[in-house]
Order: sequence, then C-alpha cells, then structure tokens
Amino acid sequence: MSNKTSASPTKQAAAPAAGTAQSHLAPINANLTPEAKIGLYRTMVRIRRFEERSLRAYQAKKIGGFLHLYIGQEAVAVGCCSLMGKHDHVITAYRDHGHAIAVGMDMKPLMAEVYGKVTGCSKGKGGSMHYFDPKRNFWGGHGIVGGQIPLGVGLAYGVKYKGHKGSAMAFMGDGAVNQGAVHESYNLAALWNLPVVFVIENNGYSMGTSQERSSAGFGLAERGRAYGMAWGVCNGHDLYDVRATMDKFLTLAREESKPSIVEIDTYRYRGHSVADPDKTYRTRDEIEDYQKNKDPITLFQKALLAEGILTEASVGEIDTEARAEAEQATEFAEASPFPTADDLQKDVYWEVDNPDQKTSQGRIFFDR
Repeated sequence: MSNKTSASPTKQAAAPAAGTAQSHLAPINANLTPEAKIGLYRTMVRIRRFEERSLRAYQAKKIGGFLHLYIGQEAVAVGCCSLMGKHDHVITAYRDHGHAIAVGMDMKPLMAEVYGKVTGCSKGKGGSMHYFDPKRNFWGGHGIVGGQIPLGVGLAYGVKYKGHKGSAMAFMGDGAVNQGAVHESYNLAALWNLPVVFVIENNGYSMGTSQERSSAGFGLAERGRAYGMAWGVCNGHDLYDVRATMDKFLTLAREESKPSIVEIDTYRYRGHSVADPDKTYRTRDEIEDYQKNKDPITLFQKALLAEGILTEASVGEIDTEARAEAEQATEFAEASPFPTADDLQKDVYWEVDNPDQKTSQGRIFFDR
C-alpha cells in the first residue's frame, strides 16, 4: 500500500511517497539511539512471546472466554506507543495485549487478567479484552466494536480542556469504521478541533468478512476528507514507517489541536479470536506469504542486523529472555488466587468502596 498523506484538511492527498525505504531517515527515526532501537525490537518480541504463551494456556483450558491475539501486528502498537509523551493517551478495542505491553505494562498482571485472577490488571474481572493502566495513560481494552472511539474523543477533549500539549490515540479495527458512533466521533472531533488521532489497524478482515466486502469507497482513512480532517496511510509491517507517519499526525494534534485519521495496513496471523479457526475466509498461502515477506519482527530484525546494532547472538538472547518472561508471567498467574464472591460488589460503586464517605440513602446492591 502506498504511503499517502494529506498534510492539511483543505488540501488533496499528496502524491505517494517514494516508498517506505526512506522512513528510517525521518528525523523521529534518525534520532533513535542504538539502545532505543533494540528496545523497540525487544518490545515487539516480548509481545509475540506473550501472545504465544497465552495461546498455549488457552488451548490447555486455563483461560476462559475470548482471546484475541495480536500476532503479526506488533509494529503498529510499538511504533505508535513509542511516540507517547506525558500528555498522550491510548484507548483501543479488544485486541489490546500488544498495546498494553507497548505502553510498559508488566506481563504478570496481564497474564493474571486473562486467567481471571485477582492479581490481574483489572482484578480478574475484565479478562483479555479489558486491560487498563491509568498510570500509563492506557484506558483499555473495550469489547464493544467502535465503542471506545467516543471515549477517545473524550480523552482528547480532556487534554484540550486542561490546556496540555498532548493527544489521544484512539485505535480501532477496519470492522469498526462503519459503526455510527465512529462517525459521530469524527464529526465532534472536527467540529471542536480536538487533538485525537483515529488509528485504524486495517488487518483486512472484520471477523471473517474481508474489507472489500464490507467497506465501500477508496480507503478507510480517506473518509477524513468528508470531515475536513487530515489523513494518512502507512505500512504496519514497517516499524520505521509507522513511527514516521504517526509522528506527523501526533504533532498536528499536540501543536495545532487538530484531529486526523491514520490507516495502518497490517495483518493478523491468527483468527479473529482463538475460537475462530479462520479456515473459511482466507487461504493458508495468504497467511504464509505475509509471514515470509512482511513479518514485522523479522523485517526490523534484518534492518538492525544490517545496521550492525543487533547480532545473531543478541537476537537469541532477546528471544530467550522474552520467552522466560512470558513463562514467569504464566507461573505468577497460575499461582494467584481467583476473586472471591465478596469481590463481586467491589470496584462498581465508589460509595461501596468508601463507606465512610457514603452520602446516598438506601441500598445500592440487591441480593435478590
């Protein structure tokens, strides 16, 4: 997919750039230290090993409910979240493991959460789809398709209201773009000039329906034209391209308080969820072709090897450490207790958790 951008809401799309081969020369990438590049690579590997270990636990029936894996899309979350500053926020949908690790969350409470344990980041009540970490400006993890996008607009409104130079990155899949709430969010963000970047992780399929069969028009990000918003498209398998593209639109949000839409072309190796065998709507050859030619971890690894930043030995060390970290997180989850029946009524109403400050009258919960 070509790297197209619309520099301002009033102009037509710029001509396609010369490809993504020069993305590493963009200032945001050229200024990366070798240590920072290794850190980005390490985070991508950690996400994949966490996902693979989660899959094994699910197959062993240690995890219930849904499990939406991020394998194949790692460069998107890592590239975007690596650009976060103090007043930048992230909100996403149910395929949220990669974003959680990318913002710096510890694997242990993440794995405990998918296990439904009380030591999880949402105390075992949210599961795979509802990771949260307000201290890191990470606001979920939402199971309703497109439901997080109005909340992302609210985060951007808060940034502007408080006078901060920041942004909100509101992530969604290609299947969410046709939801009415998404377009209402576009409209408000454009009307009020809110510093939000709507990030469409286009992995080509809305559950089992291809984008070609579900979305009319020329492109998902280009719909920003109708709202007078800047928009762009980049390659999600290229970490440098993600960072170079997102840096432009995050700067627009922070410096001019303007919204934008970025469509990131990516791919998932697994089904919509682990319960989806994905054998009916795409071919094995299609998956293997992406794995062979566009795997984000392999591509970045090759780039860093060519730059002399990584060695074959350090590649092995990073992988071993990531596997060990995921295993330790699993051991932590399995050793952790489940929530009790009394926990059911905690973290629901503020007055219940703070009875000494309760001012309302009557009962809040009813047993029957």
